Amino acid sequence: MHLLFATSIVPDGALASGYEIANAAIIAALRRAGARVTVIGFTWPGKPAADPENTIVLGAVDVRTESASPLQKLAWVARAVLSGLTFASVKLRVVSDAEVRAAVERAGPFDGYVLNSVQFAGAFEKLFGDRPSIFVAHNVEHRSAQENATAAGSILQRLLFRREARLLKSVEDRLCRRARFVFTLADEDRVALGVASDDRSVVLPLVTRADAPAGTGQRRIECDAALIGTWTWQPNRIGLDWFLGKVVPHLRPGFRIRIAGGMPSGITSTHPGVQFVGRVPDAQAFVRAAAVIPLISTAGSGVQLKTIETFELGLPSVATSRSLRGIDHRPDNCVVTDDPVAFAAALETAASAVSDVDGGAFHRRQVRALDAAIRLGLNKLGPVRQEVFA
Repeated sequence: MHLLFATSIVPDGALASGYEIANAAIIAALRRAGARVTVIGFTWPGKPAADPENTIVLGAVDVRTESASPLQKLAWVARAVLSGLTFASVKLRVVSDAEVRAAVERAGPFDGYVLNSVQFAGAFEKLFGDRPSIFVAHNVEHRSAQENATAAGSILQRLLFRREARLLKSVEDRLCRRARFVFTLADEDRVALGVASDDRSVVLPLVTRADAPAGTGQRRIECDAALIGTWTWQPNRIGLDWFLGKVVPHLRPGFRIRIAGGMPSGITSTHPGVQFVGRVPDAQAFVRAAAVIPLISTAGSGVQLKTIETFELGLPSVATSRSLRGIDHRPDNCVVTDDPVAFAAALETAASAVSDVDGGAFHRRQVRALDAAIRLGLNKLGPVRQEVFA
């Protein structure tokens, strides 16, 4: 079986975001199931595809809103309004339907499509109706847009997010309706997308690495808690605002918190122990230097890959219930609470007596469940013919 994996940004090997980590895990699982996978999409500027022999590159684009100039943002909004596309999809309309179709035909034939999230599929929706498809819903995008509208700081932002939510709902409905099967990353997303039947969808348990992490022995603790993420992404920003505004004030003044990652303007804390450290060279080393990991998601959908990584590493954590969506097994050293005062108390307790566990067991459990879910979806497309590679 030869599948075309249609995605906005093709893998470049860096795994710099949760989206890229999830894509790598899904593509690897499809190949373990015996499918040949060709990826089509765009690259980041200056970052070539990691697997060029099995990748169709349509060009290079930078789709990050936070780093775009005001003029570029205005152009995206204008093109989105004029075209009727979502803000996310219009960024990818730098090539025509004809150019995409010609690229696909040069690399075919294909047995089916894997439409990876709504951005690329929404930008070139008319091109993927000639073969059976599987839709991968990383998130319930229209729900995230609705939450972003609620949290927006200006009337204009609120109106734009509401428009995005309305259009995303229509695109997600069409993609789910046309797909032979739907992969989601959390069970509640199946309900939100209207595909809760076991005959229509399944949850993909994910991993953040190809192999189970090896035990590294005693850790050197350099701070009490550490957080790392793409805080410019609105659902992450909402969780960070909750943590800094509701949880941190209840922590003792000497509690040391390091926060890494790109930070939007306006993020501050008066707590003397909070330190914003920007980008770090080694994310795993950064979190391993903390006594406990706060898992602070309060918005969004899909799975929290930072939660999965924390569990794979066996690190102690305190998590909101939203941080555990899409995860069936919780390690013994994870405390769950949505109450800010209880969250702060649990962080201080965990930091005072560090308790690591074997993360390899969690990783192996996830891989087995992921492979079983992938096989279930592929069976909806037809028998998987084992591809022979030269």
